[in-house]
Amino acid sequence: MGRRTAPAAAAHAGRPDTAVDRHWRADARRAVHYSLAFVGLLMLLDWGAGSLTLPRTGLWAVLGIGVLAIFLPSRVTAGDGWLAVRGFMGERRVRTDALVAVRQYGGIAAHLVLRDAHGRWLELDRRVLDANPLVWHLLDAGVRRSLEHGTLRHGTHVLQELADRIDGQEARAVLKASGLL
Repeated sequence: MGRRTAPAAAAHAGRPDTAVDRHWRADARRAVHYSLAFVGLLMLLDWGAGSLTLPRTGLWAVLGIGVLAIFLPSRVTAGDGWLAVRGFMGERRVRTDALVAVRQYGGIAAHLVLRDAHGRWLELDRRVLDANPLVWHLLDAGVRRSLEHGTLRHGTHVLQELADRIDGQEARAVLKASGLL
């Protein structure tokens, strides 16, 4: 076997400068299970009633795809200076080192809307940042650069509240793991 060059080895090993939502695969698998269970139940009921036909099977399959589209979570990826959210309809990406605004919408299921200086925006479930410290770290580093450059003018209080909560959760986890809590 030949030796790998440094770029090829880095590409093969994954990109160390990016972070992904580590719970996405399990959430996506759960969404597939929900949609399959929904379609299976509908087809079983239709078959039990004696009215299952090929067109109705197609209709149930289309409804199953709709359920999958509803439950399939967006895939969040972060890197040095950028954040991307890939959903059912495509990908949105912002430059975190050129953010101009961060807004929070919703109460219990709050989500963030991030806008950058290039006019791009994305919507992000806040729980993804809670559950993924590496994604949060890369976003926070980009936010700090936005503050240094003076582009971030709206939403610093939202980010500070989020940072306080995430840092508090991490501190509690460390204390619990060390047996001090």
